[in-house]
Amino acid sequence: MQTVFSSVLPDMPAAAVIWLVLLAVAATVVAALIVRPSRFRSELVDRISDAARPSSIERAERARVRDQERIRYADEVAVAASRATATAERSRAEWLTAQEEAEAAWQAYQAAEEDVRRLTAAAALPLPRTARTPAEYADRERWLHRAAMDAQWRDEITVRQLSDILGGNGWDPSRHPVEQELLLRRLVRDNMAARHRAAAQREQAAWQTAELAAAAAQSLRDEAFAALHPVAEPQTELSIVGFAGPEATRELPTGTASPEVTRELPPVARGRAAVAA
Repeated sequence: MQTVFSSVLPDMPAAAVIWLVLLAVAATVVAALIVRPSRFRSELVDRISDAARPSSIERAERARVRDQERIRYADEVAVAASRATATAERSRAEWLTAQEEAEAAWQAYQAAEEDVRRLTAAAALPLPRTARTPAEYADRERWLHRAAMDAQWRDEITVRQLSDILGGNGWDPSRHPVEQELLLRRLVRDNMAARHRAAAQREQAAWQTAELAAAAAQSLRDEAFAALHPVAEPQTELSIVGFAGPEATRELPTGTASPEVTRELPPVARGRAAVAA
């Protein structure tokens, strides 16, 4: 036991001196951080930022890869934009055609309505008396069949409606031609009204399709332009927030005679007034 103590005790003063030196260095560093935290923090941040920042070769390579990817993406979007533009032009042409068809259907309906009003006024007058003979009834039937076939030839009535007239399904060939013409004109007017409603619905649907196609084409064009002309983003360096704790703030001396120092912020303009003319 005396041999062990005799071998350890001579080294105790040297170890104590080493520990005291280390404690002094640590105390000096801590005191320096407390007294001048900004200096050490800025130096440390600069060193870490320099170490984390990529080299010029790496930045050039990354920029070249980004440019290639951006150009490739812009080309793809430009192709899609050209196809969308062609689709928008075709949709617009279809809408214009549907608009013309709706206008033509409206004009046809207006003409049929005018015929109905004219014949209604004529039917209100006393009808001329004719002999009720088989020959007269045959003439009336021939007139009705000829007028119906002419209306079907002008595409004013359907083939089924013509078949009903020729077969006497709901039609009385023995009635006076004025009454028959009025009934036939009313049938034509109803057909024109139904065609106008269908044409108006087709025109509305074509207009919506054209609007959506135009919006899609414009969006793709804007995206292609943004891909070719990217907005430069501000470069931010690496920073350490709160490395040495919150900085010491110095308070203004408060006195009984001096008023409190305040500073009002100017009002921030919002809305359209915030934009310079």
